Amino acid sequence: MKTATVAVWAVIGGMLLGMWAGGHPDNLPDSLRQIFVADNAKEQSVSDQAADLIQGNYFRVTDPDQVEDSSVDGMVRQLRRRYHDRFSHYFTPEQNKQLSESLEGSFSGVGMTVGTNTDKGLEVGYVFRKSPAAKAGLKAGDLIVEVDGESIRGEDVNLIVAKIKGPEGTDVTLGVRQGGKGRVKDFTLTRAQIRVPITANRIREVDGKKLGYVQLTTFSKGAGLALRRAVRRVIDKGAEGIVLDLRDNGGGLLEEAIFTSSVFLDEGDVVVETRSRTQGNQVFKATGHNLKTPPVVVLVNRNTASAAEILAAALQTDLDIPVVGTRTFGKGLFQQVMDLDNGGSLDLSVGEFLTADGVSLAHKGLKPDVYAPLPKDATRDIQLDRAFGVLSDELVAETPSDSE
Repeated sequence: MKTATVAVWAVIGGMLLGMWAGGHPDNLPDSLRQIFVADNAKEQSVSDQAADLIQGNYFRVTDPDQVEDSSVDGMVRQLRRRYHDRFSHYFTPEQNKQLSESLEGSFSGVGMTVGTNTDKGLEVGYVFRKSPAAKAGLKAGDLIVEVDGESIRGEDVNLIVAKIKGPEGTDVTLGVRQGGKGRVKDFTLTRAQIRVPITANRIREVDGKKLGYVQLTTFSKGAGLALRRAVRRVIDKGAEGIVLDLRDNGGGLLEEAIFTSSVFLDEGDVVVETRSRTQGNQVFKATGHNLKTPPVVVLVNRNTASAAEILAAALQTDLDIPVVGTRTFGKGLFQQVMDLDNGGSLDLSVGEFLTADGVSLAHKGLKPDVYAPLPKDATRDIQLDRAFGVLSDELVAETPSDSE
């Protein structure tokens, strides 16, 4: 009995030694293979299994990293199609590095804001005076379709902007359809340090009244304080009303949407609600210390997005402030960047914004109270003229009539 036991253990030991020494599991008998080999096919995801099969069997030699990138990108594209999500993206390791570098150090650009990337191209918004873009003749409404000879179709706006940015003194070539139509024309621009003005303000006289104009170009850090100062300046200059221009403002930081709204709203007024399956639901309210402002009119267009839509909606909903222009972009979703082990990242939609009265702007945007388009061939800013006209009417409506 003792001898038989030793013999059994010797056989098993030989099997183990053979496996350790490099014997292939497929050469084992079925009964022993089931004991010693895990069923890896069941443990693998379908995407991993497919990648392995492609790597091992495709008629061309493939780069495993490229196959992996395509797999992840395919998953994200499926989400985008199924849920009509224009904002989730996968960034490869190389793209992720490019994005990071564009946000660090002394990088510069060409001096313009852009809208969102559609099937037609990336629309130019506001072009800063004396910038490389302005000197080259680019104008609002132009469509960028190529960067350095490569199509930007389907790419994330942040990635396109990262490609356009770069060290001062270097060149970038943009393929542009001027006015959004016609053949593609190449513009080679030399990058320069661009100081982006967060706000601009001035006084304009309309029907004998001094009206203020305040433009807010971005919701970067400090936007709330900059807007507060600009509004105070036009009030100090005697403005009887204010046009707040949010056209071509693609948004930015959520906290700055709260701070800018707090310039006008009473403390505790709801600015925006957020809903997220993973991050929970939150209500963001005005922080207080609002300014005592004269009547206000908000001016928007189809490139007004994200935080700019939040501000416009808060003023329209809470204060019944008229919104003039065209329907806004409709970026009612917010994203979170998640790093991946391969060096890439997912910029994934994780929740949605709701206005103070619980309405989602996703896919539909904010509807203006007064529709005022700006034709591409307009020789003057008739949208702004319309906004000042609405503001002037508001002042007339507020003036008490003489009584006998």
